[in-house]
Amino acid sequence: MLFVVLLPTKVVAGNILILGDSLSAGYGIALADSWPELLKARLSQMGYPQQVINASISGETTGGGRNRLEGLLATWQPGILIIELGANDGLRGSPIATIHDNLDNIIRRTLATGARVVVAGVLIPPNYGALYTRQFQDVYTDLTERYDLRFLPFILEGVYDKPELMLNDGLHPSALAQPLILDNIWRVLQPLLGRDAA
Repeated sequence: MLFVVLLPTKVVAGNILILGDSLSAGYGIALADSWPELLKARLSQMGYPQQVINASISGETTGGGRNRLEGLLATWQPGILIIELGANDGLRGSPIATIHDNLDNIIRRTLATGARVVVAGVLIPPNYGALYTRQFQDVYTDLTERYDLRFLPFILEGVYDKPELMLNDGLHPSALAQPLILDNIWRVLQPLLGRDAA
């Protein structure tokens, strides 16, 4: 008797994996209020089939994300990866070349699986001088242009300069800010979802 095994074809609407730090991990707020949870709700309400896996960890660096990537890709086989990393590297003054190499590695390995990549960038205070700050920003621009990626230059656009939308530490967004952050992400993510909502 002949058995025919049908292998799955390329996934059109795969999982959405978020690889981020405290800005995506819901630091200081109820997890249910975080923008990744709001993204899950929006996708469901609008009839999109994608599932969201939030693998963000407070304090995560680009190096940590790089080290965890292989296991996450193997486990979840995402169709889309949202990278929101770099803030902790920049606040610690990590070498620009190291940040660039880590993000480049994450992007290349993800693209090699056939998944698409969205990059959510961050801005850092000028603690280490104007040159470092500019080079830090250039990392995101260089990589997103090189690989022709969807790019949100600053995830906290419209949020960071409004005290009422930030926690008392001045670094992390409050629950009130999460819908605005989702709207920022949505602008670059929605064109990759593969179909109009049902």
